[in-house]
Amino acid sequence: MELIKPGLGLLFWMTVTFSIVLWLLSKYAWKPILKSIREREDSINNALNAADDARKQMDALKSDNEKLLAEARKERDRLLKEASEMKDSIIAQAKKSADDEARRLIANANDAIEKAKLNAMNELKSQVAVLSVDMAEKILRKKMDDRNQQEAFVNENLKSITLN
Repeated sequence: MELIKPGLGLLFWMTVTFSIVLWLLSKYAWKPILKSIREREDSINNALNAADDARKQMDALKSDNEKLLAEARKERDRLLKEASEMKDSIIAQAKKSADDEARRLIANANDAIEKAKLNAMNELKSQVAVLSVDMAEKILRKKMDDRNQQEAFVNENLKSITLN
């Protein structure tokens, strides 16, 4: 029964031993254990803070990337608009050049036609003059007495003359 009811001496020595162990643990073991626990807690907190900072940096990078993409899209749209305007300008300039060239060609053709017409008129006038002189010459050579003979002669000569 001694184990169930300990004696006073045993209680005293257990208390003294427990106190010594408690004092030794508090002096040599708990400080390093508590220090390592604090260090572990600090490293965990630092890791959590670093993770938060990394998350914030990732969010900032993501927003920066979105801004860069938006700027790149704006730049692309601006370049496409400039290219479209340049294309329209080149087409308009080509149309204007084609119209100018067509007007110039038409004017040159009209001038050539007018010159050809004048040349043809001058040539026709000269042929009419030559024919008239030839007719008059033939009439004068024949010297006809009768007017009917003269008219018949003129009509006969007119039929025989071909215009070039």
